[in-house]
Amino acid sequence: MARKLLALVSAVPVVVALNNGLALTPQMGWNTWNHFGCGINQDTIVNSAKALISNGLDKLGYEYVLVDDCWQADARDPDTGAPVEDKSKFPDGIKAVADQVHSLGLKFGIYSSAGTYTCGGKFGSLDYEEIDAKTYASWGVDYLKYDNCNNEGRAGTPQISYERYNNMSQALNATGRPILYSMCNWGEDGPWNFAVNIANSWRISGDIYDNFDRYDDRCPCTSMLDCKLAGFHCAMSRIIDFSAPLGQKAGKGHWNDLDMLEVGNGGMTYDEYVTHFSMWALAKSPLILGNDVTDMSDETKQIITNDAIIAVNKDTNGSPAIRVWKKPVSQGGDIQLWSITLVNYQWVFAVLNTSPVNQTVDISLLDVFIDQGSSFGSGTFTLSDLWQKDSSGNWGASVGNAQGTFTVSVNSHATRVFKAVPASSSSRREFETVDDPHAYYPGGDSRELLL
Repeated sequence: MARKLLALVSAVPVVVALNNGLALTPQMGWNTWNHFGCGINQDTIVNSAKALISNGLDKLGYEYVLVDDCWQADARDPDTGAPVEDKSKFPDGIKAVADQVHSLGLKFGIYSSAGTYTCGGKFGSLDYEEIDAKTYASWGVDYLKYDNCNNEGRAGTPQISYERYNNMSQALNATGRPILYSMCNWGEDGPWNFAVNIANSWRISGDIYDNFDRYDDRCPCTSMLDCKLAGFHCAMSRIIDFSAPLGQKAGKGHWNDLDMLEVGNGGMTYDEYVTHFSMWALAKSPLILGNDVTDMSDETKQIITNDAIIAVNKDTNGSPAIRVWKKPVSQGGDIQLWSITLVNYQWVFAVLNTSPVNQTVDISLLDVFIDQGSSFGSGTFTLSDLWQKDSSGNWGASVGNAQGTFTVSVNSHATRVFKAVPASSSSRREFETVDDPHAYYPGGDSRELLL
């Protein structure tokens, strides 16, 4: 009998809660909240969708058009309990807007909260998960951002938060429509530990603030690992710090979400926005624009259309960058080295300067390739600068070969990003044939490169 029971159990397929096949690389798109807040209507959505097309952003991967909070009417349908849109903002209905977005070849997303009310005071989805998921599917929704306001105290342990957010995950899957599930619980109860099998992404911290490094008591934690109050008004560089230890929890189909991008909203300098975009890409965060895409400066367009940086984010290896080291500098702030492994024996590394003055720093390739071992890191590599254009106007100008230690100059609050590949094809072939290629690389000529 025991053997028969074991055989029966073994024959039952194991299915995790999330099984939608989405976000195999981090999702990209545009969201209403950072720029428009509650001041949205159907024209806002449709015009922004058209702007994604006219600016060629769709071709770079920005495919989701996301309606955030305040689309809802004052109350649900009194007879069915179904969610209802605010007809003064969406006179044609959410489905009609979704249809228009789809007609442009884009995907449509919506917002709710795993609470009785949303953060904007509209009705939430707590205990209404099934009817809401069915309604969203009938409207043609492709993406749900699911917030954490007014959760009635149903948090405090990973198990409690898991159960509340899994209710919506199960409801979305039950509709039969692939709907990307973006959890927004601000890192409460450590979603990187419990959300991997129920969500495509999860927010790791309180809401971003369009500022490089200003401390705000409303974002009081210095680390998210034991944070008791995620808060909001979290400066961009603080969120980078929060993300550093969490990359090990992300991968294909499930990503750490560092929050929506502020590029173009005016609170930071060009160099600071380059850092913002670069580090979000290397951390494998979703790249969700939060600016007015119908009215962008050339600088904003330049940053968000850097296809070399986007390619790092979309690389199918699926591993976020690691922070190799973080070193304080005498003027305040620090210098950081980050490294990420891509497919096809390519690597990218970034040198970030959070200090208030320009810095020049020696970078050892042994540090860059710390996970590949000293034999590999002692080799010669061809480098390209992903924020410089080549003679053909493409991002990623070659800066020559490097071996050993080289010197990098980094402006205040700026980030330099480099791609590195083995310098010779013969060395690469040797590298590809070993049992453990991460632990081997033949040596090369010794050179120092000033970057």
